[in-house]
Amino acid sequence: MPQTRVPPGQSLLLDQVDWRSYLRFLRLFSGRPSFRLTYDRGVLEIMSPSGRHDHFAYLLGRFVDTLTEELGLKVKAGRCMTFRRRRARRGLEPDNSYWIANEARVQNQDEIDLRVDPPPDLCIEVDITARSLNRMSIYATLGVPEVWRLNEQGLTFNVLQSNRRYAVNDHSLAFPLLTPDDVMRFLVLRLSVDDNEVVRQFRDWVRQNKPTSGGAPQNP
Repeated sequence: MPQTRVPPGQSLLLDQVDWRSYLRFLRLFSGRPSFRLTYDRGVLEIMSPSGRHDHFAYLLGRFVDTLTEELGLKVKAGRCMTFRRRRARRGLEPDNSYWIANEARVQNQDEIDLRVDPPPDLCIEVDITARSLNRMSIYATLGVPEVWRLNEQGLTFNVLQSNRRYAVNDHSLAFPLLTPDDVMRFLVLRLSVDDNEVVRQFRDWVRQNKPTSGGAPQNP
């Protein structure tokens, strides 16, 4: 494949890219998980995440793993697989993605077709790299119910509304016990302790704060 040089933490923008060419780019980059491709109606952005970006995504993903374990929720992880809609001419790759409420509908599937399958219930978007495309509007087009978005200002829980736009929520839709401030308190620990210790402390917090009456909430 052609050599694509995008320094970590930076992105490359290509204009006038048709759908067929976008699919060819996806195939070309399928063996290079260090890149994220975002497509929006003819514009393709190729981003190379920084180490800091990937560390945040990794920890947030482990927090979701911990929450589903401790709350007794079934989960299927999509990680950074590509989600796209041809009719909308849009597509992207989240930093992490999860089916929780809809886990049973995709449990045995390795490939997802959004024409018939539900989008992930939760996606994680680490937005600390300058980007030209509005990825939140693409998530809305794809119908993702909740996006955790981390940028330099902090973490927000964004919940899709009936008008197909996101509104910031005080609590997570997938995990109602959780607020963005709760998560940020543990993310900052990465500067003073190792990752396993961060997750151990987060797990202790979840155990202390999860619902006790009637047991943990379950998937419908």
